[in-house]
Amino acid sequence: MPPTEQHTDSPRRKYLIVGPSWIGDMVMAQSLFITLKQQYPDCQIDVLAPDWSLPILKRMPEVTEGISADVSHGEFSFFKRRKLGLALKQKNYTHAIVIPRSWKSALIPFFAGIPQRTGYRGEMRYGLLNDIRVLDKKVLTQTVQRYVSHAYENNQEKPPEIPFPSLQVDQHNQLKLLEQFGLQSDKPVACMMPGAEYGPAKQWPLEYYKELAESLVASGWQVWLLGSEKDADAGEAISGADGIYNLCGKTRLVDTIDLLACAKSVVSNDSGLMHVAAAVGVEVNVIYGSSTPDYTPPLTTDEKKNIFYLNMECSPCFKRVCPLGHTDCLNNIRYDEIFEKIVGNN
Repeated sequence: MPPTEQHTDSPRRKYLIVGPSWIGDMVMAQSLFITLKQQYPDCQIDVLAPDWSLPILKRMPEVTEGISADVSHGEFSFFKRRKLGLALKQKNYTHAIVIPRSWKSALIPFFAGIPQRTGYRGEMRYGLLNDIRVLDKKVLTQTVQRYVSHAYENNQEKPPEIPFPSLQVDQHNQLKLLEQFGLQSDKPVACMMPGAEYGPAKQWPLEYYKELAESLVASGWQVWLLGSEKDADAGEAISGADGIYNLCGKTRLVDTIDLLACAKSVVSNDSGLMHVAAAVGVEVNVIYGSSTPDYTPPLTTDEKKNIFYLNMECSPCFKRVCPLGHTDCLNNIRYDEIFEKIVGNN
């Protein structure tokens, strides 16, 4: 079924989506929300999600309401989930889509009594789900394809079309942030996200980020470093020269959306914020180490993405730390190659 085909003759669908727990995954999940709206324009989409992601869900026009899951990542909390599920019964959802593959993630839609509960087979969820899909990784090779596939009938023989995520920008908040941090608009902006929460096998060396940042500043750019409090030390290691602003740990996630929208170009590891940058429509330069662009590519047009991936014999290993001890998949990507790409395109 092509995503442009619309269903208008059936009762209004009310979806409860059990969302993922990571930033990048939540952004990719918007492709599923867009697909559902393309098929059922009047459907309601509520998303059960961690508290941190509720503000970002407000930047997705397809989402009617973000609902706090009220459980920590990895927390079992059977009785909490049962209580929330029973409370959601009154919303009379018609469909549930459970993105995570854990047993506990399927509990709330079950207790909410939702008639159709869709998700991939995993951790013996028979009974909790009644529309169980078998994940064919040879057909659905990308994470986003696996999400969007939930919007279609089971047993697809080819990957679905993927609409790109598109996060709304709050221009009022954007202007407030520029004033708060003393950021200028008279020079082109390059944003860098040096963090890699997954592990060092996905983090381009900080000294390379520093060399790239200083080269851009010398060429008339300004550089904004973005990330969480966990990335503050990385930002400190890169900053120091005039024109490099370390904002790591100083902004909320939604602030990052608005600041990224100011950039002409973005440099990032394969991270959640990379997906945020792609979803606001700026040029992204993505550096892959232990992961691969075949699995989690930036969801944007070819004109707005530059991929730096060596595709070594040992890649992708998907390890947090290089099992061979050299991390050549990252160390051999030189900063001057990225510099030339950014300056040449802008």
